[in-house]
Amino acid sequence: MNLPAHRFLDGLGILYERLTFSPDTEKGAASVARALGCGQGLMVKTLIFETGTEERVLVMLGGDKNAASGNLKKAIGSRNIRLAGPETVKEVTGYQIGSIPPFHWQPPGFRTFIDASLMNEDVLGVGAGAWGHEIMIAPQDLVKAARAVVVNLTVR
Repeated sequence: MNLPAHRFLDGLGILYERLTFSPDTEKGAASVARALGCGQGLMVKTLIFETGTEERVLVMLGGDKNAASGNLKKAIGSRNIRLAGPETVKEVTGYQIGSIPPFHWQPPGFRTFIDASLMNEDVLGVGAGAWGHEIMIAPQDLVKAARAVVVNLTVR
Protein backbone atom coordinates (compact mmCIF):
# COMPACT_ATOMS: atom_id res chain seq x y z
CA MET A 1 0.00 0.00 0.00
CA ASN A 2 1.46 3.35 -1.03
CA LEU A 3 -0.01 5.94 1.33
CA PRO A 4 0.25 9.76 1.12
CA ALA A 5 2.80 9.71 3.97
CA HIS A 6 5.02 7.33 1.95
CA ARG A 7 4.77 9.49 -1.17
CA PHE A 8 5.63 12.59 0.89
CA LEU A 9 8.79 11.00 2.33
CA ASP A 10 9.74 9.62 -1.08
CA GLY A 11 9.37 13.12 -2.52
CA LEU A 12 11.76 14.49 0.10
CA GLY A 13 14.25 11.68 -0.52
CA ILE A 14 14.00 10.58 3.12
CA LEU A 15 14.83 6.94 3.85
CA TYR A 16 12.39 4.96 5.97
CA GLU A 17 11.15 1.42 6.46
CA ARG A 18 7.55 0.29 6.04
CA LEU A 19 6.28 -2.16 8.66
CA THR A 20 2.85 -3.72 9.03
CA PHE A 21 0.97 -5.29 11.88
CA SER A 22 -2.46 -6.87 12.18
CA PRO A 23 -5.29 -4.35 11.85
CA ASP A 24 -6.93 -6.28 14.70
CA THR A 25 -4.22 -4.99 17.06
CA GLU A 26 -5.63 -2.95 19.94
CA LYS A 27 -5.11 0.82 19.51
CA GLY A 28 -2.21 2.50 21.31
CA ALA A 29 1.55 2.84 21.18
CA ALA A 30 2.10 -0.06 23.62
CA SER A 31 0.05 -2.42 21.45
CA VAL A 32 1.87 -1.37 18.27
CA ALA A 33 5.23 -1.81 20.00
CA ARG A 34 4.29 -5.35 21.09
CA ALA A 35 3.00 -6.22 17.61
CA LEU A 36 6.23 -5.02 15.99
CA GLY A 37 8.58 -6.33 18.69
CA CYS A 38 9.88 -2.83 19.49
CA GLY A 39 10.24 -0.88 22.70
CA GLN A 40 7.20 1.25 23.55
CA GLY A 41 9.39 4.36 23.77
CA LEU A 42 10.26 4.04 20.06
CA MET A 43 6.62 4.32 19.00
CA VAL A 44 5.72 7.99 18.64
CA LYS A 45 2.40 9.31 19.89
CA THR A 46 1.10 12.12 17.66
CA LEU A 47 -1.18 14.34 19.71
CA ILE A 48 -3.12 17.41 18.64
CA PHE A 49 -3.51 20.15 21.24
CA GLU A 50 -5.69 23.26 21.08
CA THR A 51 -4.75 26.58 22.65
CA GLY A 52 -6.86 29.33 24.11
CA THR A 53 -6.35 31.24 20.85
CA GLU A 54 -7.83 28.27 18.95
CA GLU A 55 -4.46 27.39 17.42
CA ARG A 56 -3.90 23.67 16.94
CA VAL A 57 -0.44 22.17 17.29
CA LEU A 58 1.05 18.70 16.86
CA VAL A 59 3.05 17.23 19.74
CA MET A 60 5.15 14.08 19.36
CA LEU A 61 6.08 12.03 22.40
CA GLY A 62 7.52 8.57 22.98
CA GLY A 63 4.81 5.98 23.52
CA ASP A 64 5.99 5.47 27.09
CA LYS A 65 5.98 9.17 28.00
CA ASN A 66 3.56 11.91 29.00
CA ALA A 67 4.23 15.60 28.56
CA ALA A 68 4.97 17.67 31.65
CA SER A 69 2.21 20.27 31.61
CA GLY A 70 4.54 23.19 32.35
CA ASN A 71 6.99 22.18 29.62
CA LEU A 72 4.19 21.80 27.09
CA LYS A 73 2.65 25.17 27.96
CA LYS A 74 6.05 26.86 27.74
CA ALA A 75 6.87 25.29 24.35
CA ILE A 76 3.48 26.18 22.87
CA GLY A 77 3.47 29.62 24.49
CA SER A 78 0.04 29.33 26.02
CA ARG A 79 -1.17 28.51 29.53
CA ASN A 80 -4.57 27.49 28.18
CA ILE A 81 -4.12 24.21 26.28
CA ARG A 82 -6.13 21.03 25.98
CA LEU A 83 -5.97 17.77 24.08
CA ALA A 84 -8.17 17.97 21.00
CA GLY A 85 -11.15 15.64 20.71
CA PRO A 86 -11.52 13.00 17.97
CA GLU A 87 -13.69 15.21 15.73
CA THR A 88 -11.20 18.08 15.90
CA VAL A 89 -8.28 15.72 15.23
CA LYS A 90 -10.02 14.37 12.10
CA GLU A 91 -10.87 17.91 10.95
CA VAL A 92 -7.29 19.15 11.45
CA THR A 93 -5.30 16.15 10.20
CA GLY A 94 -7.69 14.30 7.92
CA TYR A 95 -6.94 11.15 9.94
CA GLN A 96 -8.61 9.16 12.70
CA ILE A 97 -6.83 8.93 16.05
CA GLY A 98 -4.56 5.90 16.05
CA SER A 99 -2.41 6.24 12.94
CA ILE A 100 -1.86 9.94 12.31
CA PRO A 101 1.29 10.58 10.28
CA PRO A 102 3.20 13.54 11.74
CA PHE A 103 3.85 15.06 8.32
CA HIS A 104 2.41 15.91 4.90
CA TRP A 105 -1.00 17.31 6.02
CA GLN A 106 0.08 20.45 7.89
CA PRO A 107 -0.79 23.79 6.28
CA PRO A 108 1.89 26.52 6.17
CA GLY A 109 2.52 27.97 9.64
CA PHE A 110 1.23 24.89 11.49
CA ARG A 111 3.49 24.27 14.49
CA THR A 112 4.87 20.85 15.38
CA PHE A 113 6.90 19.91 18.46
CA ILE A 114 8.90 16.76 19.19
CA ASP A 115 10.20 15.73 22.59
CA ALA A 116 13.98 16.05 22.80
CA SER A 117 14.33 12.60 24.40
CA LEU A 118 13.29 11.01 21.09
CA MET A 119 16.41 12.40 19.44
CA ASN A 120 18.50 9.87 21.41
CA GLU A 121 16.98 6.91 19.54
CA ASP A 122 18.29 5.28 16.36
CA VAL A 123 14.86 4.84 14.82
CA LEU A 124 11.29 5.82 15.65
CA GLY A 125 7.92 4.43 14.60
CA VAL A 126 5.18 6.76 13.40
CA GLY A 127 1.73 6.14 12.01
CA ALA A 128 1.51 5.91 8.23
CA GLY A 129 -2.12 7.03 8.06
CA ALA A 130 -3.81 3.61 8.01
CA TRP A 131 -4.11 1.34 11.03
CA GLY A 132 -1.76 -1.62 10.60
CA HIS A 133 0.91 0.40 8.79
CA GLU A 134 3.90 1.97 10.52
CA ILE A 135 6.82 4.03 9.26
CA MET A 136 10.22 3.52 10.89
CA ILE A 137 12.33 6.65 10.47
CA ALA A 138 15.49 8.23 11.91
CA PRO A 139 14.71 10.99 14.43
CA GLN A 140 16.53 13.71 12.47
CA ASP A 141 14.58 12.74 9.33
CA LEU A 142 11.33 12.88 11.29
CA VAL A 143 12.19 16.40 12.44
CA LYS A 144 12.90 17.42 8.84
CA ALA A 145 9.74 15.84 7.41
CA ALA A 146 7.47 17.24 10.12
CA ARG A 147 9.23 20.64 10.27
CA ALA A 148 9.28 20.02 14.01
CA VAL A 149 10.84 22.04 16.80
CA VAL A 150 12.83 19.87 19.22
CA VAL A 151 11.96 20.77 22.82
CA ASN A 152 12.03 19.16 26.24
CA LEU A 153 8.44 18.14 26.80
CA THR A 154 8.85 15.34 29.35
CA VAL A 155 11.75 16.00 31.74
CA ARG A 156 10.75 18.32 34.58
